[in-house]
Amino acid sequence: MKRRVAITGLGVVSPLGNDVATTWDALVAGRSGAGPITKFDPAQLPVRFACEVKGFEPLRYMEKKEVRRYDLFAQFSIGASVQAVSDACLEKTGTVDPKRVGVIIGTGTGGIATFEENMRAYVEKGPGRVSPFFVPMFMANVASALVSMRYGFQGPNYCTVSACASSGHALGDAFRLIRSGEADVMVAGGSEAAITPLAIASFANMKALSARNDDPATASRPFDKDRDGFVMGDGAATVILEDWDRAKARGARIYAELVGYAATADAHHITAPAPDGSGAQEAMRLAMQDAGIQPTAVGYINAHGTSTPYGDAAETAAVKAVFGDHARKLIFGSTKSMTGHLLGAAGAFEFAVCTLALHHGVIPPTINQFHVDPACDLDSAPNHAVRRQPEVALSNSFGFGGHNVTLAVRRVAA
Repeated sequence: MKRRVAITGLGVVSPLGNDVATTWDALVAGRSGAGPITKFDPAQLPVRFACEVKGFEPLRYMEKKEVRRYDLFAQFSIGASVQAVSDACLEKTGTVDPKRVGVIIGTGTGGIATFEENMRAYVEKGPGRVSPFFVPMFMANVASALVSMRYGFQGPNYCTVSACASSGHALGDAFRLIRSGEADVMVAGGSEAAITPLAIASFANMKALSARNDDPATASRPFDKDRDGFVMGDGAATVILEDWDRAKARGARIYAELVGYAATADAHHITAPAPDGSGAQEAMRLAMQDAGIQPTAVGYINAHGTSTPYGDAAETAAVKAVFGDHARKLIFGSTKSMTGHLLGAAGAFEFAVCTLALHHGVIPPTINQFHVDPACDLDSAPNHAVRRQPEVALSNSFGFGGHNVTLAVRRVAA
């Protein structure tokens, strides 16, 4: 018998704020997190703006020596995970059996900033200047390892790496581990800190990024006719998933219920989606089937919606194919219009947004909607939040390589 899975804790580090409350307020207000890059001098790059995390204070979560030894993506993940564990009231001694608690943190690039820094040191100064901490700082699984060690959680512990679907897969795997009885609690999420010269140069050269250097705040415009690419974003999100009966027995606050998960592949192209969104269609259908819900129960879809010409059109076509006439009745919006694209952290962050939308009865807007694209003509809550109480929300995450993830979350009655 499948166990139910409750969402009992959330933690966020984002371009809009370094905690859940600040980030949520900014999302509902429709604020953009984009601005000129400040982490390094971007003068030589064709794209010189991004959605950076601002004012993050790692010493709130770790010792000074740890800050020196952890890549920024791991620092973000620790920050979000500490928030989530505290939010779920799991840090108290005796609250959980550590062998029944696991950690899965997804990332697309891992410690790419550490890689670039040490490669420069090797080329310019020789092998003796490469940090002995390079490998543990760079490896993608270090975030999940560090969170596990911080709390002594000894259950399933690993990293999912599937580009922009990474943390969607992390949450889906965690969901299945609890539902099958292999774990009671899972700390699941994603983290990314890929606003670096190498990453920006690569994405810009493949023409994936918006080139609106003169107006960063309006550059990310999913579904708009004049969209010209995505905006890079950094950040992390962690979600505490818990066996429903266990959460109820300990009196935990339950935000919502994770009810369905599906993962598919386009098997089409290394970067471009299938034009008809066939892989995305299958992911949404299977997630609803897994959840045991009908399409008419879905009131909100947090789109992958990156602001790329092909991706947005393909995803819109997929939603129309799956939902038929009901596609015109739900809200199909993209919070990437405000946060930019958090790459491997996007799935977990946007799942948290879906959870908060159900919890608060408010759907954040898709900002920067100036001219409707006829191919993307569904209701995206353009430029203003909508007060609505959907029964079910879907979170879509699609990654380079044709990876597709859909997660279904259901509202908990007050």
